[in-house]
Formats: sequence, structure tokens, C-alpha cells
Amino acid sequence: MNVIERWHELVEKADPSLLDELLAPDCVFHSPVVHTPQHGAELTRLYLTGAMHVLGAGDGFRYEREIIGESNACLEFVTEVDGIIINGVDLIAWNQAGQITDFKVMIRPLKAINLLHGKMKAMLEQLSDGFRPQGQ
Repeated sequence: MNVIERWHELVEKADPSLLDELLAPDCVFHSPVVHTPQHGAELTRLYLTGAMHVLGAGDGFRYEREIIGESNACLEFVTEVDGIIINGVDLIAWNQAGQITDFKVMIRPLKAINLLHGKMKAMLEQLSDGFRPQGQ
């Protein structure tokens, strides 16, 4: 199973434990609201777990288009949170070992970004007591 197939399985099952094998130790996460890249598997796992809870992975969340290359992919998604339709893109890069090395999320429209900013902050605080993003 390739990286994107494994990612889809994780999203469908809404099972963040599957991230343990999928993330490279030195992976980097790029948030749509935090300017500074977040370094390391632990922080990337935290952000992606929070996003699964907030965006409803496995429940209404769906990928609509995919562009997949040898070591990177662009996955466009749509979901609805609190009555706001959220459209976004996951840009994923991986290494030869089949582990994600870079994960960037881009979101639109602006009201979706504003909504997610508050919801993700609360979720990250809930998942990790005293959480503060790197560079903040």
C-alpha cells in the first residue's frame, strides 16, 4: 500500500494511531493559520489528530480531487463545520521509506480559516495540556 492509500485508510478510519508508522521522525507540518512550520513527528501528529477531530475525518469529510506524483501529492478536500463549507488542500511529500516528510494544509474561504483557528486552538489545548505552537 502506498503513502496516499495509507493516508486515505487513516482518514476513513479516523484513527490517528496509524500516523505513528506514516510520519517520518523529522517531518514538518505547515498550518493554514500558524506562520512558523512545526517540526517533528510529535507536533505533526498533534496537528493532524486535532484536524481529524475538528474537520470530521470519516464523517462528511471527503477528498474531491487528487494529483499524485512519485513523492508528493495534492489532495483537495471539502467538509462542513458549523454550517460553513470548508474547501482545502493537503500538500503531502514523502521519502523513499514511504513516510510523510512534509504536510501543508491550505484552507478557504476566510470565514472557514477564522472558524478553524478557534476550533483547532481549543482542540490542540485539549489534546496536549499547555500546547503552544513553535515560533509563537
